[in-house]
Amino acid sequence: MRHKIRDIRIEYYRSRGPGGQRKNKKETAVRIRHIPTGITAIATESRSQARNLQIALKRIKERLERLKRKKKRRIPTKISVSAKERILKKKRLRAEKKKLRHKIIEW
Repeated sequence: MRHKIRDIRIEYYRSRGPGGQRKNKKETAVRIRHIPTGITAIATESRSQARNLQIALKRIKERLERLKRKKKRRIPTKISVSAKERILKKKRLRAEKKKLRHKIIEW
């Protein structure tokens, strides 16, 4: 899937978490937004901005492909006659139990 550069916006920022000086001084984290769909991908794993850019581009590409993919139509399955009978038998037993709860016993 090919997208024009104007369809995405790339932002660089300082990543959070442990890492000390190396992380606090440089803007190595990358956030990519695909403007038409609103999908975002973030990469903060590497200390390298270029590596994080590659990771984020790969992630956004995967998400766009997943969005493009058609979902398979669900084919409803027919319940078997024996399964229907089992369900109805259990239902009858439950109903009988409930009737016994409300039965008034006379002395």
